Amino acid sequence: MALEIKGLKRVFKMKKGNATLTLDDPDSNLSLTEVMDLYSITYPELTTATLQGPECEEDRVVYWFKTTIGTKG
Repeated sequence: MALEIKGLKRVFKMKKGNATLTLDDPDSNLSLTEVMDLYSITYPELTTATLQGPECEEDRVVYWFKTTIGTKG
């Protein structure tokens, strides 16, 4: 029986209003900053976001885009 090695899939999450969006990894060869830059075209609030993580959930690694836009105090 052969041993199969699999890498963990990267997933990116962010809060938008009251919803949590799950964004797929566009390219596993991109750095985390490059992924955030790529998604900032669609979600402009990511231009001032910070990256948190990783957290392991089941068979994937989750990174959070934390934004401060619209937050008081």
